[in-house]
Amino acid sequence: MKTWRNVSLAVTAAAVMALTTACGQDKVTESPNGQAVGNANPAQQPADSGYGSDKGGYGDDAAGEAAAPKAAGQLAVWDSKELGKVLTDSEGFTLYRFDKDTVSPPKSNCEGDCAKAWPVVPAADATAAPGTDASTLGEVTRADGTKQLTVGGWPMYRFAKDAKPGDAKGQGVGGTWFASAPDGKKAAKGAAGGGAGDAGEGGEPADLAGMSVRKDAKLGDVVVDSKGMTVYRFKKDSAWPMKTACTGACLDKWPVVPPVEKNDTEGILKKGFVTFDRPDGIKQQTIDCWPLYTFSGDAKPGDTNGQGVGGTWYAVSPEGKLVGAPK
Repeated sequence: MKTWRNVSLAVTAAAVMALTTACGQDKVTESPNGQAVGNANPAQQPADSGYGSDKGGYGDDAAGEAAAPKAAGQLAVWDSKELGKVLTDSEGFTLYRFDKDTVSPPKSNCEGDCAKAWPVVPAADATAAPGTDASTLGEVTRADGTKQLTVGGWPMYRFAKDAKPGDAKGQGVGGTWFASAPDGKKAAKGAAGGGAGDAGEGGEPADLAGMSVRKDAKLGDVVVDSKGMTVYRFKKDSAWPMKTACTGACLDKWPVVPPVEKNDTEGILKKGFVTFDRPDGIKQQTIDCWPLYTFSGDAKPGDTNGQGVGGTWYAVSPEGKLVGAPK
């Protein structure tokens, strides 16, 4: 009996060690969806990356104290050349929504360090922007008992790195933060009502898996996300050990692909299909242990504007390989 138990423990340890070695991470744990989640060693940002010294999806003041909530006052609508109609506070600062929040019922999932980088917008004293539907404004009670403004049911935030009115540096951060349209949907140029962008709206493909494969006329089989947007890899990243060289402002242009459940994929290699627990706190999906991104310059499903950018960014094959990269 003792011998059998020892053998069983040895087999279990070997299995854990194999997964750890495959992705080169310090430790592997289980996420709620059953995927392996590891803590990787922080990668040094290349000196020639041109992305500055930002620290990632939460911003430089994420480690500091949360700022006192500032009243939104009379909301306004800013007509952005890139984003269409964007909701702002009375001072012209962009308001944002978080994909990991819920709208029915409204609930905020941004707490702690997240709320330091994304200050909540208080519900008190907020009034609808002229020409908008006042009935879309509401409030949600946060875990600490404070009341947060909601628009169309979505909790509203500002971004700590927006330094002046008209800034929208939070757009697309982490693939989960987006400027709000006047009705609480994601701001999108040319979308009905000033913003769409929610699943099933704005002409996005319906019923796509979390990750699937699209046949591109020029590139062949490429991986796409649940919205049909092309998925990319960065040549300066590493899979063994798993590291990222895209941090700070780089993530504004190349949002990470958030974690996807294995059973919510079609035609994708399942080897090394793990969640990368990035040094900046953002969780990122991988294929064959390679971190995955989308490109902010892709405006619609089927776009491949990120292909070959800087000679370092390429679409991803179903096996996680670079598509069309020079040998």
